[in-house]
Amino acid sequence: MTTVAIRDDATGTKANMSAIYDQADPRAYFRELGKLDYAIPAAAQPVFQRMVDAIRARRKGTVHALDLGCSYGINAALLKYPLAMADLQARWTDPVLHGIDSDAVREVDRAYFDAQPCADVRVIGLDPSEPAIAYAEDVGILDDGVTLDLERNAVPPALAETLAPIDMIVSTGCVGYVTQRTFAALMPAVTAGAAPWIGNFVLRMFPYDAIEQTLGGWGYVTEKLEGETFAQRAFASDIEQERVMAQVDRLGLDTAGLEADGALHAEFFLSRPKNEADIPLADLIDQAT
Repeated sequence: MTTVAIRDDATGTKANMSAIYDQADPRAYFRELGKLDYAIPAAAQPVFQRMVDAIRARRKGTVHALDLGCSYGINAALLKYPLAMADLQARWTDPVLHGIDSDAVREVDRAYFDAQPCADVRVIGLDPSEPAIAYAEDVGILDDGVTLDLERNAVPPALAETLAPIDMIVSTGCVGYVTQRTFAALMPAVTAGAAPWIGNFVLRMFPYDAIEQTLGGWGYVTEKLEGETFAQRAFASDIEQERVMAQVDRLGLDTAGLEADGALHAEFFLSRPKNEADIPLADLIDQAT
């Protein structure tokens, strides 16, 4: 395994990869995470697409999404364009891009994404990395980007207006770095309009109870997809694996066949307004696979 520093997150267990989120383009992100078989966006893509389809069937028209912890807009690209995670991985690790600067990468990426057929989905991204947000906005993957720490700050009035039409909130790994405080900050704004569905892929090392309780206070019903986990990526070091497994063990969960086999695993939670939670989550996901 590659040995890296340990990140100071909510539990002090995960590998420090902050440097790959602070680049002017996604090449380092895909190069380094590709070494670790980063897979969660690919696993999430059909699930999020089923959310889009189900929401559109109910509400009609353009679906507005908010991606929490969006980094370079990976989930947005997979929602908006006929692309797979493998396409993005191949593109941003292509040796042709190795010898050019970030401005040139942005120029060719603008042309690349402009040429893609685009679904009737608009995506706002929220992430603490200004360079990642700037890139994703510049090349058109994100329709809007926000750099704001909602663990410590309220939603400004101007942003609240932007968030009011949101139909769905998604994430593929930020829960644990963000907590119920972020969701408590978001809910007044996002429920002023469409009352979004909220789909989170959550690493098993992070309890979800506090977020579920927060959303329940806003009239939401939360379901976990039972009996299924999703590999996020391989562990970056033996130390990371040991610490994550210890945390999962403390939660009373069995790591056999999952973290013990060398990868971080996530579970999927879907929270919906009570009046739109009529289709069981398992049935909804069956239609996505």
